Amino acid sequence: MKLLVTGGAGYVGSVCAAVLLDRGHEVVVVDNLSTGNRDAVPAQATFIEADIKDVAASVLDDGEFDGVLHFAAQSLVGESVVAPAQYWSGNVVTAIALLDAIRASNTPRLVFSSTAATYGEPDRTPITESMPTAPTNPYGATKLAIDHAITSYANAYGLAATSLRYFNVAGAYGDFGENRVVETHLIPLVLQTALGQRAKISVFGTDWPTPDGTAVRDYIHVLDLAEAHILALESAQPSTHRIFNLGSGTGFSVREVIDACARVTGLPIAVEDAPRRAGDPAVLIASSERAIAELGWSPVKTDLDVIVGDAWTYLQKLGDRSHAAASTV
Repeated sequence: MKLLVTGGAGYVGSVCAAVLLDRGHEVVVVDNLSTGNRDAVPAQATFIEADIKDVAASVLDDGEFDGVLHFAAQSLVGESVVAPAQYWSGNVVTAIALLDAIRASNTPRLVFSSTAATYGEPDRTPITESMPTAPTNPYGATKLAIDHAITSYANAYGLAATSLRYFNVAGAYGDFGENRVVETHLIPLVLQTALGQRAKISVFGTDWPTPDGTAVRDYIHVLDLAEAHILALESAQPSTHRIFNLGSGTGFSVREVIDACARVTGLPIAVEDAPRRAGDPAVLIASSERAIAELGWSPVKTDLDVIVGDAWTYLQKLGDRSHAAASTV
């Protein structure tokens, strides 16, 4: 298939683009590089540096695309609270422009990278797709608004669409992994602490109602996530918008993540206990039963040490590349 990948210079987008190319698909990446990295775009992909809302119509009109995978988004929760205009414009306005371009070009399929933040703070876990959506920040609200827009476009215009909602993505795929200027995810933060790039890792709350007192979260390997995107693309049906939660099926506590990072790296990790953060739930785990039943998806890399190990290998490669580049200056 010929596929457009928006945000393909970012973490999940670049991995999905690489996996699609490895499966023999033709990939065009559009990314404005506001948060992505040029060297994260797979060499075999056609790359267009631009904002997707500005070029979606011309790009899709230029060739007969079989589908779009939409990853491009503003995605920092805290930033969305203080700069909501940036998120409503960057996420929702951009998505509507893309949907209109998809409609005008008769592109048949769309897979949207949504988020479990659309559920807000659910009162029970695991979280299923039938639970109420009540986002607690503009980031989650914009993603939910896009989901609603996709549903209406699918119903009215015959689009075959799928939204995938997931929590914490981790791990890496060969030369493609997590490399962001502003890092908020626990595993890379802990690994950076092990490398001495950060002084310590803060544990927010040690008195949660969990086995070890620290918060529990669901982690999914980025390669398993990429596989779900491909299955969603291949099984999409016209005039249908499906929504699937994706998770490993197992939650890991903050302490367990730190311990896994220490085992994998063999390095000491400085830890500081801190008070709970307002709005943090004790446990967040996604149910993947619908994706397993309807997509035939099954996560493979669910062992925490494997997830951390792949992230660690990539982080070390990233450091080696940085040193090599510095030595040539």
